[in-house]
Amino acid sequence: MTEPVVAVRGEINREVPPEIATVSVTVAARDRERQAALTRLAERSAALGTLLDGYAEAIERRETNGVHVYPETRGPGERVVGYRGSVTLQLTVVDFAVLGDLMLRLADQDQTTVAGPYWALRPDSPAHRQARHDAIGDALTRAREYAEALGARITRLLQLSDAGLSGSAPTADYGAPQTMRAMAFSAAGDSSAPSFDLEPRLQQVYASVEARFAMTEPVLD
Repeated sequence: MTEPVVAVRGEINREVPPEIATVSVTVAARDRERQAALTRLAERSAALGTLLDGYAEAIERRETNGVHVYPETRGPGERVVGYRGSVTLQLTVVDFAVLGDLMLRLADQDQTTVAGPYWALRPDSPAHRQARHDAIGDALTRAREYAEALGARITRLLQLSDAGLSGSAPTADYGAPQTMRAMAFSAAGDSSAPSFDLEPRLQQVYASVEARFAMTEPVLD
């Protein structure tokens, strides 16, 4: 005789503090002469690097996203009237206590554009693992409740899988980082920059599993 089976889905959905913040900063330069534009860009890039060196403990990663240098043209003959250049860095910040100060100091640099912060969890964050464990616990609790409602009890696990792998409709991936509430601003050397504190955006962590358990014969009388 085939043993009775109870099939359930276990889910967990919670909010946790972010672990990292990504900031994009771009320095730019323009001049009528190519060499002058490049020299000015190199100077501003070096000044940016010096500023960032002062936040070495707060910045986990510092990567160059792109360098762009191009002529400006005018008229149907594409007459070159100047040259523009820019360097973009992507920063991964882990010390949120100094993040607001860092962004303001970046924006106070000449011809600098700052965008961010983009809050996120690390891909290997313990929050993801804990969510998976808790989703399994939720599946087990549901299975026991269903069995008890029938006057039975679960006896063993038959199958456990991520949601969607057992043949039912898939659900959203768990733990996707949210990168919202970003701000962007430019600076042109205004020394009266305001001060402010940034409030990290909580990150949604979601996990879902599907499980099938064998159970004792239900009491239906």
